[in-house]
Amino acid sequence: MNTLQHSVVHRLPLSYRWGTGPVGLVIEAQTLNGLSSEDDLIGLRLLSHSGAPAWEIMQKIEAALAEIQLACSVVEWEGEPCLFVQREDESATTCRLKSFGVGIAEPFLIDRRA
Repeated sequence: MNTLQHSVVHRLPLSYRWGTGPVGLVIEAQTLNGLSSEDDLIGLRLLSHSGAPAWEIMQKIEAALAEIQLACSVVEWEGEPCLFVQREDESATTCRLKSFGVGIAEPFLIDRRA
């Protein structure tokens, strides 16, 4: 899992759900209505890798989460591998990733009033 130490992920801005078809294979973005549901997913995308290495890293991340019995799937979204987990498992997911040295990119606001 040492290759995870140089990885950085960020949370995709939308909310997602499993699309029609086999669960774990097709994702759909959903409109935010403020109501959380059982099929509410968040997505994580790698910032540090692309192409074949990104798929390999995402599969290692998926395996690390499976070790603690967190259900997740790596699915292609907008041409890149992304990891999707239940919204209720977001904290456990980020905690597990941080324990492996994966960086979590957080958005921040710049105050331009000066």
